[in-house]
Amino acid sequence: MTSTASADTTARISDPAEAQRRILRVLVASQILSGAGLAAGVTVGALLAQDMLGTTSLAGLPSALFTTGSAIAAVVVGRISQARGRRPGLATGYLTGAVGSAGVITAAVLDNPVLLFTALFVYGAGSATNLQARYAGADLAAPGHRARDVSTVLVATTLGGVAGPNLAAPTGTFAEHLGVPNLAGPFILSGAAYALAAVVLALRLRPDPLLLARAVARAEEAEAAAGPADTEAAEAAAAGEGRGGVVLGALVMVLTQLVMVAIMTMTPVHMHDHGHGTAASGLVIAVHIGAMYLPSPLTGWLVDRYGRMKVATASGTTLLAAGILAAAAPGDSVSLLALALALLGLGWNFGLVAGTAIITDTVPLATRARTQGMVDVSIAVAGATGGMTSGIMVAATSYPALALTGGILSLALLPAVAATAYRR
Repeated sequence: MTSTASADTTARISDPAEAQRRILRVLVASQILSGAGLAAGVTVGALLAQDMLGTTSLAGLPSALFTTGSAIAAVVVGRISQARGRRPGLATGYLTGAVGSAGVITAAVLDNPVLLFTALFVYGAGSATNLQARYAGADLAAPGHRARDVSTVLVATTLGGVAGPNLAAPTGTFAEHLGVPNLAGPFILSGAAYALAAVVLALRLRPDPLLLARAVARAEEAEAAAGPADTEAAEAAAAGEGRGGVVLGALVMVLTQLVMVAIMTMTPVHMHDHGHGTAASGLVIAVHIGAMYLPSPLTGWLVDRYGRMKVATASGTTLLAAGILAAAAPGDSVSLLALALALLGLGWNFGLVAGTAIITDTVPLATRARTQGMVDVSIAVAGATGGMTSGIMVAATSYPALALTGGILSLALLPAVAATAYRR
């Protein structure tokens, strides 16, 4: 299987630019599907746990579980991608997410909390894979166009991500006709979407972007063999810069994920406690998901044009504004909560695109997929922490206190970016 993939990659090495265009088209199709799967589950996960357990204090547990599951999945997907390429790694991750969705539906039918939490853990593989796909968009991208190609993959999630939450009510009705509890309905959509995304990638992601990028790099190294001294100096400089780049890129994405997940997770519960139905909370989450991904082309252009550091700084200040507005918004104001969640999504987008570009710039191809997987573990752990502590904090204090704390925490990005810029 590996030799076949290598032969396929080598055969297409003459035109990596054309291969990149094809790869981006396939990734866009798979991200539309996976975005619907991801957003559908996020919309009702906390509500399903609250309904089953009868308490708000554990409403953040579903988010914590599927983000913890995504941490393990990030390692597995990264290692499979490192060994065999992006295609088998991403397809495996999405299939695992589909299995988790089926488990959630079964748990809801049986009213079994233990099975629910186990299935949510497995379901997290879809979330991890959705994020890992952005790296596949950067494997063959030119350095000056890298952030824009990452953003192309991210923006594709918008279509499915916006549709998913708004289908919460219809899929709930459909589930009731099948004898499944209403709140489990969106997981029918997520399971089908993840399975279809896996099929698209398994059949159409050819040539494999990571394998082709390695082949291109080997060819370039062979051509540059006449100047080994210059090559060695460049590699040494890149290694020194790479360590700091990995730390900064990871920190940017970890903090933005922590703040985003904590506030997002408890917003539907906060709205439910103020008398809003599933349709209203679904609308707010749809606005949030749209803001997470829709600005990606602009963000990618800003990162490539003005630099990674400036956009990372903008991420921290935007998240602060989101936290302040969410804390100040009246519980009965859907419009203000939607605006706060839009700013929350935008700040996350700034951080993810800038952080991804920093990581990809500084990690060599030989270890790229494995390192990216480990970075995404940190991101997932941050999300799990945010999801788990958010419910506890709201139960102990309030939703405004949670939102304001998250906004203030995001300011930690500023000294980290300033310190890295100073070292350079």
